[in-house]
Amino acid sequence: MSESRDRARRRLLELAAQLIAAATDSEGTLSDRLVKVLPWMEALSDGDRADCAEELLSAARASFSTNQPHLAVATLTSWEETAAAIAAGLHTEPVEWLEEDEPVERP
Repeated sequence: MSESRDRARRRLLELAAQLIAAATDSEGTLSDRLVKVLPWMEALSDGDRADCAEELLSAARASFSTNQPHLAVATLTSWEETAAAIAAGLHTEPVEWLEEDEPVERP
C-alpha cells in the first residue's frame, strides 16, 4: 500500500469515528451534532451545514462500500477548505469574470 493511500485510509477512519460520534448523540440535528466534532463547520451557513453533513455521509458510505477512501477524504477536504475561505472573508470578495479568451503562447 502506498503512503498516500495509507494516509487516505487513516483519514477515512478518523472521519468514520467522527460521524459515528455525531450519529450516536441524541441532541439536535445531524449537522448540529457534526459541528461538535468538526468545529470548522461553524463557518458555514445553516443550509451549507446541512448540505455538508449529507455529502459527508454519502461520500463515507461510497468510500466504505467501494474501498476508495479518497472519495470521502476529498469531500471532507473540499468542505473544510470552503469553511476556511468563508472564515477568511473570501466569500465577500467580488468575482471578476473574464469576458474574452486570452491566447497564451506555447511554453
